[in-house]
Amino acid sequence: MKTFIHHDLPKLERDTAPDGTRVYKTPSGKAYPSVTTVTGLHSREGIAAWRRRVGDAEANRISGRASARGTRIHANCESYLLGESFEPDMFDAEMFGSIKFLLDQIDNIHCLETPLYSDFLQVAGTVDCIGEFQGKLSVIDFKTASKPKDREDIYNYFMQTAAYAVAFEERTGIPIGRLVIIMAVENDDPRWFIEKRDNWIGGFRKLRLDYKQEFNI
Repeated sequence: MKTFIHHDLPKLERDTAPDGTRVYKTPSGKAYPSVTTVTGLHSREGIAAWRRRVGDAEANRISGRASARGTRIHANCESYLLGESFEPDMFDAEMFGSIKFLLDQIDNIHCLETPLYSDFLQVAGTVDCIGEFQGKLSVIDFKTASKPKDREDIYNYFMQTAAYAVAFEERTGIPIGRLVIIMAVENDDPRWFIEKRDNWIGGFRKLRLDYKQEFNI
């Protein structure tokens, strides 16, 4: 049984900006872009090149499948940590089973699929998990991949979790210096990465400035 630590965090309203951007409205009425929308700038050119290479139809098929699978695995992780009864989809059972030993190393959970926002960074989003991983307080993100990824492939994940660390500290006063990415890989062993927030928050702040200059939000 996991231990949960409650914080009285505000709920955020999701909305869509005039340009189609997903935004979150804070209790004060400010509209901030999502953390993942901002970090998407980092991989935008690579994704565009990939779409040109495989064609829009195939890219949409692959992206849709990956997105649906990621949503299911996230739901499995949440249910598992909550101690709920569930049965993984037959196509996901192996992937989810591969990361259970890592989920077993999470405890003293502060956030699980919890909305957060930062006035300092002017962003908002929903963090997968904040809790102790191997005994140390961390921002924990659950990812899926069709093939193994290396550290150099996931810089946007580190910037994303760094932003959530800042948002959580802003809302609670509790600093978090550790980032953990847990990645379930299709037909392969899982990967996990541990990084320091301060190595990545500067990169996120630059992306946020680029985003504001381009979209004026």
